[in-house]
Amino acid sequence: MIQGRAKKTMATGSSNLKQYMMLLMLAIIIIGFQLLTEGKLLRPMNVSNIIFQNAYVVILAVGMLMCILTGGNIDLSVGSVVAFIGSCAGTFIISMKWNPQLSMLLCLGIAIGIGIWQGFLIAYVRIPPFITTLAGMLIFRGLTLRVLKGGVTLAPYPPAFLGFSTGFFGDFLGGINPFGLSNGTSLVVGVILCALFAAYQIIGYNNRRRKGYAVESIWSLLARVVIVSAGVIALFYLLGQFRGIPTVLLTLGVVLLVYTFITANTVLGRHLYALGGNEKAARLSGVKTKRLLFLAYVNMAFLAGLAGLVFGARINAASPQAGMGFELDAIAACFIGGASAYGGIGTVGGALIGALIMGVLNNGMSIMGVEMPDQQVIKGFVLLAAVAFDVISKQRLLVPVFDRVRHWVKRLLGPVFDRARHWVKR
Repeated sequence: MIQGRAKKTMATGSSNLKQYMMLLMLAIIIIGFQLLTEGKLLRPMNVSNIIFQNAYVVILAVGMLMCILTGGNIDLSVGSVVAFIGSCAGTFIISMKWNPQLSMLLCLGIAIGIGIWQGFLIAYVRIPPFITTLAGMLIFRGLTLRVLKGGVTLAPYPPAFLGFSTGFFGDFLGGINPFGLSNGTSLVVGVILCALFAAYQIIGYNNRRRKGYAVESIWSLLARVVIVSAGVIALFYLLGQFRGIPTVLLTLGVVLLVYTFITANTVLGRHLYALGGNEKAARLSGVKTKRLLFLAYVNMAFLAGLAGLVFGARINAASPQAGMGFELDAIAACFIGGASAYGGIGTVGGALIGALIMGVLNNGMSIMGVEMPDQQVIKGFVLLAAVAFDVISKQRLLVPVFDRVRHWVKRLLGPVFDRARHWVKR
């Protein structure tokens, strides 16, 4: 039992270290591009653009993470599903003049049907996920061209559909805008979210410690709360300087919260990690591995459908070229964010960090005028470095280095965190 707890503590520390490294990489990339672009990266309008441009990547990355957790499996069809759902939405809303809200629900239903079909082939017929989703990539790309009658772009969407992911929430403070912001509600929402996040983290930490679970050190907890809170407040402050909170941010927030809760606090989430860790052992322990694999791909198709609607509203058209390479963006975001290529390791927060790294890289290089071939090379090296870090960390080759860094950090900041630990215990 003691050995098991020690292993769990070691795994927890390794996972936290990986997330902190990716978070540090994101901060370095943001600061670097902010300097290289002479302050253009973090201009309020550009921050809003980054959110709009990468919303679909975050949604797809969350779904792809569920697939990767089951054992390193991926879904190559998501880009084509995005295009197919977008073509259906364009046909229903633009060509047939159907109600936008009912059309969106119908499109999500079609996406779930796609997931049921692919999930059944993967989980119960036992066709390898790579082959099944590769076939799906070809099938749904062809169906997209059929629905769009040979590749005709349908545009524009009505405002009722566009508001779903391209609008902004209004200012509810009645003209009271602190610090000269254009939308003071944005900053208030950011502060509230930080307070809720801090309370959730501290309460969860105390509950785990009281139950005897392996927990991280208190200084690590406080560092995460401070860093995340500072980032959130900075984000919402910048949004408040422009037009406020984008409506698509609400969709992203719901997706992130729901799937974070599922993976961290439910039996389904624990079974997903168990399946990815050792499928045979999980099955012998009573985990319904086939059902889990089936649900992972149904969920992936559902989120691909949601991403298709978000992306369609973003470009204000149903295009046959939509979704090209989206599956690669989602896979890269997961692996950059710390998901293991072998399954069983990864978090929703990590997928978000990975998606943000990809988004900031794309946006920053575009502002600098870097040519597309060079952008692809740079993103390829970033992905390779992230996966290499995962492999090296499993071989524990960098443990002495990290132990040395941890020793110096504790030596420098130990007194501060001792006081914080005393306050939290009270």
